[in-house]
Amino acid sequence: MTEGTIKRLTDKGFGFIATGNDKDVFFHMSACEGCHFDDLQEGQRVSFEIGEGPKGPRAENVRVL
Repeated sequence: MTEGTIKRLTDKGFGFIATGNDKDVFFHMSACEGCHFDDLQEGQRVSFEIGEGPKGPRAENVRVL
């Protein structure tokens, strides 16, 4: 599992996670495990797995730490 910090959330049900690398990882609300998208906050630490989406890498199985 990779760890990161939620960098940005949108009202459309997706967001981006900063991993410390140059690129942020996209995630969709359907990737949340054990939490609700509406309960997430920017700056919150999360763990996730890297998967492949139609437009590149995306976070899957996003869990709050």
